[in-house]
Amino acid sequence: MTEQFDLVIIGTGAGGGTLAYALRNSGLRILLVERGDFLPQEPQNWQPMEVFDRRRYKPDETWYGADGKPFYPGVHYFVGGNTKVYGAALPRFRREDFGAIEHEGGTSPAWPISYEELEPYYARAEAIYLVHGAPSEDPTEPPRSGPFPYPPVSHEPYIDELCDRLRSQGLHPFHLPMAIDLREGGRCIRCKTCDGFPCQVLAKGESDVCCVRPALNSPTLTLWTRTLARRLQTDETGRRVIAVELERNGQKEIVHADRFVVACGAVNSALLLLRSANDKHPNGLANSSGLLGRNYMVHNNTALMAVDPRRRNPTVFQKTMAVNDFYFRGPDFPYPMGNIQLLGKLQAGMLTAAQPLVPKPILQAMADRSVDWWVMSEDLPDPNNRVELRSDGKVVIHWKPNNLVAHRKLVEAAKTMMREAGYRFVFVKPMGIETNSHQCGTARFGTDPATSVLDPYCRAHDVENLWVVDSSFFPSSAAMNPALTIAAQALRVAEKIVDRNSK
Repeated sequence: MTEQFDLVIIGTGAGGGTLAYALRNSGLRILLVERGDFLPQEPQNWQPMEVFDRRRYKPDETWYGADGKPFYPGVHYFVGGNTKVYGAALPRFRREDFGAIEHEGGTSPAWPISYEELEPYYARAEAIYLVHGAPSEDPTEPPRSGPFPYPPVSHEPYIDELCDRLRSQGLHPFHLPMAIDLREGGRCIRCKTCDGFPCQVLAKGESDVCCVRPALNSPTLTLWTRTLARRLQTDETGRRVIAVELERNGQKEIVHADRFVVACGAVNSALLLLRSANDKHPNGLANSSGLLGRNYMVHNNTALMAVDPRRRNPTVFQKTMAVNDFYFRGPDFPYPMGNIQLLGKLQAGMLTAAQPLVPKPILQAMADRSVDWWVMSEDLPDPNNRVELRSDGKVVIHWKPNNLVAHRKLVEAAKTMMREAGYRFVFVKPMGIETNSHQCGTARFGTDPATSVLDPYCRAHDVENLWVVDSSFFPSSAAMNPALTIAAQALRVAEKIVDRNSK
């Protein structure tokens, strides 16, 4: 079978879903392709054992490290992509993140666009994704053209008291920008199953709810679920994509279009382009630079659990606060260290997957008395950190963490912060290769085709009607959650696609 559209968007996450929403009234005949289906609303959405131990919503898929060891990747194939289960933290990158920054472990390269160029799209993305926040609390906050769309998510009393303890140390804790529907009459019930869980009441600011479903009201937009993009076909010159080969309901289909957007996530977008190699693109589509799949980044991440055995933590919705005092430099350390943000409240069922030998009652007692943090530092682009597609179809992730001195400094600063706040026991767990929800960098954008895969509007240098609109385009990872930046760039790219259509 063959079909004809003006535009095909492959992927429905923060990039593809936002782009579809932005183009819903453009008049373009758009096909939106998702390899998964709508994630079901069911009781298991909020059951830790189902979500974490049994991996109910993760694909039955195995990737491999460079050492040959298999791992289950932290990806989710549903309408909305990883935003279906993300923690809904949507901060902006800092203004300085768009320029070159010297780290202890090397240089974080400059972006081909400035913060000021992206700022209007940040503001639009915050409105679309229902972001709640408070300006002027964080000393690293970049300038804003207006207030947050919604007021901050308030701290519960226990966290409010902790916030005061941190301020007494001279720190500047701030309300973490959160994408949840706490509007008047909104869906959010401030439950304890937000971070890492699907939302059973659809109250998260996610691509599925905020973008894809509204876009489906357009008569010119079509969504195909359970449809896997196998490869892209080019014309004989190799300069234009003319079709995508899809596997839909077990059948092969060819879809032709004038333009194509790949938005499958940094690993899967690279894999699709590598699978699309032909005689004009022998090393993968749009890969004349040799950088496709390279410079893979995922952040250096550590989970920190601070326990006060004397006090229970009754907080239900914990993910409301962050600390950026160490973002650009640390105490007695002249280099950037990173971001510290609260996690959703840990529960025993979430911990048993990581600590299977510890009795559940002990884990529950710890969780009842803990405050839980995510400690995140920038990892730096390295061309040797890359996505490889083996001839047998095996996916291999070459990833050697770097900039670890800064990350260890940040972990120590976080431990000290919590001990001074009265928490006698502090436990940390570094995250490994399987924690790749912040994957980025595999098709970096730039102005020079020799050193980048995409131009500043995410169009491939080598292929005139192909865009890649997900975190693949990041030249650096900063030390912030990436979703809002992906969505903002998708809005920016949408304007360019419309401009091309009008000519």
